[in-house]
Amino acid sequence: MKTVYSDQHRLHDPKVEFSGGRFVPGFEIPRRAEIVLARVQETKLGPVLAPEAGDLAAVARVHDPAFVEFLTTGYEEWRKVYGDSAAIPATWIGPAMRRKLPNRIGARFGYYCFDAATAMTATSWQAAKAGAEVALSAQHLVADGERAAFALCRPPGHHAGHDFYGGYCFLNNAAIAAQAFIDGGAARAAILDVDFHHGNGTQEIFYRRNDLLFCSLHGHPEDEYPYFSGFADERGEGAGEGFNHNYPLRSGTAWDAYRPALVDALAKIATFGADALVVSLGVDTFERDPISRFKLKSEDYLRIGELIATLKCPTLFIMEGGYAVEEIGINAVNVLTGFEQT
Repeated sequence: MKTVYSDQHRLHDPKVEFSGGRFVPGFEIPRRAEIVLARVQETKLGPVLAPEAGDLAAVARVHDPAFVEFLTTGYEEWRKVYGDSAAIPATWIGPAMRRKLPNRIGARFGYYCFDAATAMTATSWQAAKAGAEVALSAQHLVADGERAAFALCRPPGHHAGHDFYGGYCFLNNAAIAAQAFIDGGAARAAILDVDFHHGNGTQEIFYRRNDLLFCSLHGHPEDEYPYFSGFADERGEGAGEGFNHNYPLRSGTAWDAYRPALVDALAKIATFGADALVVSLGVDTFERDPISRFKLKSEDYLRIGELIATLKCPTLFIMEGGYAVEEIGINAVNVLTGFEQT
């Protein structure tokens, strides 16, 4: 399996996030991608390729152009007011408040960002753009006939919506790639999200569409971030009704409870008849992940890959979360080798 990787992900390194009333060292760090890359090379999974340079046309297919412009220029405006600090909003839109773009740059960060964990720096946009190029380059490999490819993206993407960011995510790499499959001729595409946290951005982007099936297994939003989406009764709207499937699972979920949910999601994808599958590959479901509460073991990721392979569908794996840094490479690559060996 070919892997696409760009070392420009290192340009996003904000050092801190705001959590529990204080600034703490960030969990989403450059070392995450570097350890996965080292494991890809150690296991001889396949060639590691640099991404093709790309423009923003494919990004604009799923993200609002004004939002993309904000990501491109927002930090420079922040710096003029606040200096070289990490850009973290302090005000957000609450109930009964209008979502109307304000003039002040600090407030505009709160308009577009939904949490205080996703700090932006002067070079975060370059890293996010490079991540989208990694996803699109890997998508091109699959569209051109590869059985599967791995987009080793960082920062992750599945919390980013049409015109908002958060959850360490700026651009939704999985959504961008899935839309590229559809634009390239796929009548139907599917996204399977196995990250511990609900892919609220992916859901929002495709919620009213019937050419994309979204299935997500994640921690129950009554207890887990992002809290306000990912319930089982969120099934899509309008033309998209019935094309969105959430599997909220309780803290402590291990393989015996996780497997039936995954099997059911894969059955729905098979029935849907997807021409291409995008897997939002988060491995923060691991038993020792520091910010998540499932109990999957390293060998379980082999089984995840094996089950995904049974679909016999062209498959693009896109890296999402996973914060048990020492094990992230083993767990992510286990999914890929499980897939390859089936």
